Amino acid sequence: MKTNKHRYRRARLRRSGFTIIELMVTIAVISLLIALLLPAVQSAREAARRTQCRNNLRQIAIGLHNFHSAYGRFPANGWGFAWLGDPDRAVGESQPGGWIYQSLPQMGETQVWSIGEGLTGADRELALRDLSRTVLPVFKCPTRPAQQLGPQTPMFAYVNASPLNLVARTDYAINEGDYVSHTDEGPASLSEGNSDTYAWTDTTSVTGISWLRNAARIADITDGSSNTYLVGEKHVSISGYADPVDAGYDQSMYSGVDLDITRWTITPPMQDGKAKSFRAFGSAHQDSFQMSMCDGAVRSVSYHIDELIHQNLGNRHDGLPNVEW
Repeated sequence: MKTNKHRYRRARLRRSGFTIIELMVTIAVISLLIALLLPAVQSAREAARRTQCRNNLRQIAIGLHNFHSAYGRFPANGWGFAWLGDPDRAVGESQPGGWIYQSLPQMGETQVWSIGEGLTGADRELALRDLSRTVLPVFKCPTRPAQQLGPQTPMFAYVNASPLNLVARTDYAINEGDYVSHTDEGPASLSEGNSDTYAWTDTTSVTGISWLRNAARIADITDGSSNTYLVGEKHVSISGYADPVDAGYDQSMYSGVDLDITRWTITPPMQDGKAKSFRAFGSAHQDSFQMSMCDGAVRSVSYHIDELIHQNLGNRHDGLPNVEW
């Protein structure tokens, strides 16, 4: 009798387990559910990243408007790509650093602006090297899978900083309009830059917001501040994420006017890919990139926007009628 009870219990235990077929069906169902759920999870994560990117642009635009309130115009864009910002020089024509460097105090980053202040000689050059690689998360789009601290191009050295190999990069660029002034590296020394005889690049035809040693006022934006680009996301070649092979993503964001901190609207916007288009706005987002207009509003712009409309939105005073886009 006892033996029969044990056999009965063992039989019940055997019958309560899973067969191989049942297990395979269960795994298949779970895999299917994961496959269905994964795109939704990825979409939600990208939506969160896009929102963070939008917030970054909003903060940058607020900083630029605070600068305008303090100085009567937007920040100028420095002396050229061979210069870093100088903490002992004022903003405007005398400041070698570009729009990012010049707007740091208005963005609550006075401590970064002050790196190297009061130093001279080699100590100053070492301090400015540290400045060049100081990352600020507000200038990083979370969708782009590249480190903000990236390799510096070996093609040249900064005039006012010690040699370096890693720099803090920006995913956002100021709008210089639909005319390229072809600004070069700038003067070879501070004294040359201070000289009345130095031949600066002619920028009288620039149509955007910030350029070599100068910038626009709100009053200069006659097409309307809600219809003119201020600052936005920039295109980067995916090959430039980790290597200094994209001319628009291989220098410090604290430099003077350069492809890294400036973009134009003569080139259609592009999503990041294999192609290199170092004058184009764009991003790593799907379908569209984001721009802050001169009124501070952040808008999504399709990669398929009409090329002429995109070009006109970069021009502050072309006098063309407003259109829906």
